[in-house]
Amino acid sequence: MTTAPRYADDFADRYDAWFTPSADTTEATVGLLDRLSRSVPPGPLLELGIGTGRVALPLAARGHQVHGVDAAKSMVEQLRAKPGGDRIGISIGDFAEVEHEGEFAVVYVAGGTFFELTSQEDQLRCFARAAGRLLPGGLFVLDAHVPEALVAKAGAGAQPVQSANGDPVLRTRRVHPASQRYVSDYLVLDKGLFRHVRVAFRYAAPGELDLMAAAAGLRLRERYGSWSGAAFDDSSVMHISVYELPA
Repeated sequence: MTTAPRYADDFADRYDAWFTPSADTTEATVGLLDRLSRSVPPGPLLELGIGTGRVALPLAARGHQVHGVDAAKSMVEQLRAKPGGDRIGISIGDFAEVEHEGEFAVVYVAGGTFFELTSQEDQLRCFARAAGRLLPGGLFVLDAHVPEALVAKAGAGAQPVQSANGDPVLRTRRVHPASQRYVSDYLVLDKGLFRHVRVAFRYAAPGELDLMAAAAGLRLRERYGSWSGAAFDDSSVMHISVYELPA
């Protein structure tokens, strides 16, 4: 059972200010999900780890019926306080279980959140439960680091991260290849005080994800090198994998 990460309880009111990706990244994410959803039979969308609504709210503004699952009530409260937040159906709980009523054209998880499921068992269960919520021909979409690039970047030491509100943020990553895990530690200078945020992940290579998908009855439809739709090739540091439930 996956519980809400500590950062979600401690820093929900600052999460958007510190960790929101660039507007270009969010626009690209929303754009690709919008295009993918229009390429399959119509139906609502379900976001796993919906958080404060960075992706869900713009999708809803484009006319999609969006639902979500999240374990962190504090993060969902931030979403609810935003314009349109009251119109998104949300279940509070472990997103590996995907316990939300209905069937969906697209189930998606963005921002690397899938890998906050820190065991292979939880990740396999998430694939299976997501597949069970898809309409025939529906899609399960997730983004991920390429492990080799993740390891290489972790060796570069502390890296500055641009925050939405301009607060200085430094990130270090420690990778543990034997267990396929990594830990991201953030130091944020907040009103003269350093705040520490730690997030743990279990990474998986594209081939392992494809096997998880196959075990859930899904097949790879396409894989991109970025949310902007770039080709996935040897230079890619991340990927967006699109899995399809055969009609």
